[in-house]
Amino acid sequence: MTHTPAASFPFADLALSQRLERAEGRANAEFVEARAQLSPASGACWRERAGAYAMYDGADSPLTQTFGLGLFDTVTPADLNALEEFFRERGAPVFHEVSPLADAKLLALLNERDCQPIEFTNVMFRPVFEGLRLTSAPNEKISVRLARADESDAWAATSARGWSEDETVAGIMLGLAEVSAKRDGALSFLAEIEGQAIATGGLFVHGGVALLAGASTIPEGRQQGAQLALLDARLRYAAAHGCDIAMMCALPGSPSQRNAERQDFRIAYTRAKWRLPPGPA
Repeated sequence: MTHTPAASFPFADLALSQRLERAEGRANAEFVEARAQLSPASGACWRERAGAYAMYDGADSPLTQTFGLGLFDTVTPADLNALEEFFRERGAPVFHEVSPLADAKLLALLNERDCQPIEFTNVMFRPVFEGLRLTSAPNEKISVRLARADESDAWAATSARGWSEDETVAGIMLGLAEVSAKRDGALSFLAEIEGQAIATGGLFVHGGVALLAGASTIPEGRQQGAQLALLDARLRYAAAHGCDIAMMCALPGSPSQRNAERQDFRIAYTRAKWRLPPGPA
């Protein structure tokens, strides 16, 4: 099977970063809205300021941060003050996930506030088109389908089992998966062998971008190609529903990055997460 032609890849510029970051921002906004609906006492909510989305999903949630800062509008000190207050009044730390394509002046503002980069993420992408073929053929014994609305709990439980080696992480992932599966328009995919669910994958579509997330395989289902089958099914679904770009995020140098590159994903850019140190008690 041939690789995706290099000419079909769009240039990794500001316009591409805006599309990718907005898709992820919208996905997380819808997650937060679902959390608020399912658990009003959580206080989950989000705000937009200077083109950035500020999310609150609980003080310890990985979704509690900003997305798209400096990509859509110029950010002023007053904007940062307002964003920081949004988190502080909810007792949450202040995190900003920042694309390297953001306004260069933003870095100076973050440094002036003593923000520190604490994490890097490779944002990866590839073209999507009808008739697309992966570089490896999926295992024909594995079938992939969309989970039904009445299977949201089962999908979440399968997803959490993929993290069962660590009970704490599994508990966190179960909570996230339960909300994700119950979002309006949730696209939750199941991979099965002989009718038994062995892996999960999620998909969110916005502005022609297909965001791939929620990848998890139960321990006894590994090394059988379940995630390859899920990737194939989701990319085909995305192509059939008007997407031209697929994206996923991975830790630099991780197995996830390596596996994505094997299927013609490229690194668009490496994003940094900045943390504002807590103020004096």
